[in-house]
This record gives sequence, C-alpha cells and structure tokens, in this order.
Amino acid sequence: MVEETEKLAASEEAENSSMANNVGGEESEVEEGEIVGGDSDDAAKAMAPPPPRHPLENSWTFWFDNPSAKSKQAAWGSSIRPIYTFSSVEDFWGYVTMWICILWVVDLCQLSFCSLLAMIGEQFDYGDEICGAVVSVRGKQEKIALWTKNAANEAAQLSIGRQWKEFLDYNDTIGFIFHDDAKRLDRAAKNRYTV
Repeated sequence: MVEETEKLAASEEAENSSMANNVGGEESEVEEGEIVGGDSDDAAKAMAPPPPRHPLENSWTFWFDNPSAKSKQAAWGSSIRPIYTFSSVEDFWGYVTMWICILWVVDLCQLSFCSLLAMIGEQFDYGDEICGAVVSVRGKQEKIALWTKNAANEAAQLSIGRQWKEFLDYNDTIGFIFHDDAKRLDRAAKNRYTV
C-alpha cells in the first residue's frame, strides 16, 4: 500500500514538473535520458549541507623563506612569509595537491611529505614538543629538520628521532643539534643526540 502511494505521488510529481516546464501550454514528449527541470537538482544540491569537516588537533601554517632576499644584517624571520594556514584534513589536501613535489627531487619530496603527514596527523608520542619543520633545498645539500620546543628534554628528542626514522623508513643515523649551537657555531655545530 505504501509503495503504491509512493509510486502514485512520484508519477503525479513528474506530470506536474513536465507541465510546469512546458512553455506556451504545448505538450512535449520527454525522451529517454533527457533532463527535465534540472533546476530542482541544482537547488537541492545548493540547499544540501556541506560535507562534514575533519578538524586537526592543531592549526598549521606553511611558510616561505627566500634566502636570496635576506641581507646579512636582517633579523631572523624578516624574510619569512606565511603561505597558507589550515586546520582540517580537507583544507590540507585542497592546498597540498596544488604544489607538493613539483620541483623537488623524489626522495626529498617523499621524506618531507611523510614528515608532514606524521606531524599534522599527531603521530609522534611527544608531538606537543614539535613546533615546525624545515625543508632546505640548496646546491649541494638537501635537508629536512624538525624543530622542537625544548632541546634539553632528551627523552622527548630521542623519541621523536626514533619515531621519525620509523615513519620515514630511514636507516641512516640522524642527529639533533641545539639551536643555540647552530646559531653560534653555524656549520661546525655538533649533534647532541643521535638515533
């Protein structure tokens, strides 16, 4: 009974729709596959709620630092520019697909992308200690670095290093350099921790 009522209502609705779309009162036959009254579908789509978003635990920002724009006297950070901030999975994928891996070598691209996914996916046990990452592409050296909040927290640094290597499936030794050492000693800075 319910099924018959639904069929009857659908048939009447189709008839009414066909009559409403008939210009000048002339009858017209609808051919198979012809779209009639497409506006109702468009209106329904416009009225439909947007798909649910998947928020990240933290908001993240991509930054760009142009080393050629720096002068020796410029304060650190003076040439850094924010590119994009995101706080949901959808925002991340909407932006990343536009630029990831366009110019970088494959290995560096894969490593940096896996690092990025591990960070925004909150995969590190001491994830609250991580405050950023840097990818440097230079003539003779390509480098990825994670920046952490508290260098003196050895347990956190070693855990982050071990997990990072695991996420990247990286077998070589990686080292942790204190920021103060890097600033003071530049390239002569030594690793304080290694994994």
